[in-house]
Amino acid sequence: MNSQAAEILIESDDVDEQDGTEVVASEDEPEVPTERRAADAAADVARLVPLLEGILFAAGEPVSITRLVDALDGPDRREVVRALDLLGERLEEEGRGLRLVRVAGGYQLRTLAEHGPWIRRLLGGKPPRLSRAMLETLAIIAYRQPCTRPEIEAIRGVDVDAVLSTLLERRMIRIVGRKDAPGRPILYATTKEFLEVFSLPDLDALPPLKDLGELAEAFTGAADAGANGSGAGEPAAAEADGVPDVPTDREE
Repeated sequence: MNSQAAEILIESDDVDEQDGTEVVASEDEPEVPTERRAADAAADVARLVPLLEGILFAAGEPVSITRLVDALDGPDRREVVRALDLLGERLEEEGRGLRLVRVAGGYQLRTLAEHGPWIRRLLGGKPPRLSRAMLETLAIIAYRQPCTRPEIEAIRGVDVDAVLSTLLERRMIRIVGRKDAPGRPILYATTKEFLEVFSLPDLDALPPLKDLGELAEAFTGAADAGANGSGAGEPAAAEADGVPDVPTDREE
């Protein structure tokens, strides 16, 4: 190749560089190392922590994972769960005045129980108390739901009409239908508010029935009576109108 041809090739190369012509590499781009991907994922989760803390603080009620994923509109369920775990750990490790609890099928920020007296002093008033009759009736409904008033009375041995009315007003229980039985008695079940009050994530977290002491014995006695056909009878007339029928195979 003579010197004139070499100069032409050099000038051609200069023009390509000035024009910004992209040179495609013949080899594939190197893959991102696994350690780097893990670090990026951890950083993404860490950025979610303060965001989730703000969302839960503003919500003021238990929020399910599904609702959180929908609200964030980007991170998947696994990332949200990891961020929630990290938030809970930070609140405890830093000795903060809030704790992340799993309750009523969701997550909620709650104050520490030992701070209750000062909080009540600021806000005024006292939390509503549940009488022994209410607690016993709630326990029966929680463990045997759905159940009817006569079934509850068979276990407690007293009239529970007034107690059921109060629990309905406080939204601790709800009407879920009617039993497919003579008189079509109303069926009662617990609510999300019930889980919140007792700090339960779900009904599976209820303590074993044997831990209820005297009430557990009453449960057993009522079950034996029902098996022998001596349980409390059902009302002859419906208790209320406008409630749908709900068949149940539950043995009394």
